[in-house]
Amino acid sequence: MVFQPIDPSPPRFRSRRFKPIPVRTLLPNLITLLALCAGLTAIRVAVENNIQLALAAIVFAALLDGIDGRLARMLKGTSRFGAELDSLADFVNFGVAPALILYFWGLHELHSAGWIAAMVFAICAGLRLARFNVMIDDPNQPAWAGNFFTGIPAPAGAITVLLPIYLSLLGAPGGLIVVWLTLFYTLAIALLMVSRLPVFSGKRVGKRVPPEMVLPVFVLVVLFIALLVSYPWQVLALGTLAYLACLPLGLWSYRNYRRKDAEAAAAAGAAAEPFAPAPPPADADSERPTRLN
Repeated sequence: MVFQPIDPSPPRFRSRRFKPIPVRTLLPNLITLLALCAGLTAIRVAVENNIQLALAAIVFAALLDGIDGRLARMLKGTSRFGAELDSLADFVNFGVAPALILYFWGLHELHSAGWIAAMVFAICAGLRLARFNVMIDDPNQPAWAGNFFTGIPAPAGAITVLLPIYLSLLGAPGGLIVVWLTLFYTLAIALLMVSRLPVFSGKRVGKRVPPEMVLPVFVLVVLFIALLVSYPWQVLALGTLAYLACLPLGLWSYRNYRRKDAEAAAAAGAAAEPFAPAPPPADADSERPTRLN
């Protein structure tokens, strides 16, 4: 028989079974999505010229961004999906949204120049996040490198770049000169985000709290939240200025770590180097001057 008989019954496909996803993995992603909702809401209310509510949404998104990563590590719910979702949410919340808020607030008065500054900030935020995703898996970094970011992180850049609006809400004078200063300030923060400047990361702060410091930490957190709610623009302006003033300290600390590493490597190399043999005695003929032809 040349041809095989045809079986009229359809083939049976085995359904692929997926493992149930634990809730501890979903919770950090839900917080990331909530932060993304806050960033998108900030864009909407900025279009409606409600700048104060837009700023509040950005601050809320920044607080949630600081929670989701720590919560994922505490619950051991980190995943590749969560990392990619967090990067996309950060680009919207701390790249696109602050740029549009600045443009609708004052940069639109400069027309194309203001729009270019807003675009540069958003693009630098995206580049900063892409570089972070690439460098996070570098196995050649020393252990102390986790204490530093390379360039200002995106959430800090978003809070920092909005400083002209904080000052404006506190009664600072406006005008076209202030708008031009805002443009150059925006470009400066954008360049700091993509620069190689070492910045304190704070990732290893707060993992363990001594028993005697539990109550003071509670008091400080409640005090900070109360001040942020009661005097938001004063707290944000002073916090931004303090953050910018502390940037040279991060560079100094980074260079100190590198110097100690270089000294330790040099000491280890000197200890491991075998004793060099004594040079052979010089031949008497070798000390004679060469003949000139």
